[in-house]
Amino acid sequence: MNYETIQFEMKDQAAYITLNRPEAANGLNMTSGKELMHVAIRCDEDPEIRAVLLTGRGKFFSAGGDLKYLSESGDGLARALKEITVYCHSATSRFTRMDKPLVTAVNGAAAGMGMSLALCGDLVIAAESATFTAAYTAAALPPDGGMTHLLPRYVGLLRARELMLMNRRLAAKEALEWGLVSRVVPDAELMQEAEKLMRTLVSGPTRSYGAVKRLLNGTFSQTLETQMEFESRAIVDMSKTADAREGIGAFLARRKPVFTGK
Repeated sequence: MNYETIQFEMKDQAAYITLNRPEAANGLNMTSGKELMHVAIRCDEDPEIRAVLLTGRGKFFSAGGDLKYLSESGDGLARALKEITVYCHSATSRFTRMDKPLVTAVNGAAAGMGMSLALCGDLVIAAESATFTAAYTAAALPPDGGMTHLLPRYVGLLRARELMLMNRRLAAKEALEWGLVSRVVPDAELMQEAEKLMRTLVSGPTRSYGAVKRLLNGTFSQTLETQMEFESRAIVDMSKTADAREGIGAFLARRKPVFTGK
């Protein structure tokens, strides 16, 4: 499938997604929302994909919703927002709930929905020049893309309020200190370091990664006993996989396991 606003590449069981509207700061319009949703479903469904990398082309990761595009909707702005959020939220949901781990390589400014996309990565690696800004209230809008779910869990309610109400811009190193990113690397090394992560994840136990993601996604809404029951069921389910048998066998034989994602 050809895409207009994103680039998609498969390489050695890894999927590479690049937001590709550099002339518009990789802002999201209706087309890019739809394409992001479709590519997220593709990553979720394709058994040959075992890890996913999301980044942006040019100086921006993504400035979020393309306000110029949205303003052209005129009196149809509300309808346009309802539709585009369906696509973007579906993409975020698929990325968050698929077995395959998602690495977001934040190459520049991530604002609004762009920040939400960055935060939905299972591992978030940021270039030193990257910045993070909620940005919404500057346009008299509230957040979307799951930001009000993710951000308080990462930084706490007080800091989340400060970021959303005051639109404070966090530099990459400060974002690392606040717990928003996994690591910060020099700009020139971003993709190299992201590739290292991808190679590790692609060779890992994909379904086990999915089980970890599901358990963590629900951890703040469960009691201890309920969460432990989910853990018990997950570990039993995963014990039936070929990767679990390989992992246990390799440990006992003192050799490196060879996982297939099955």
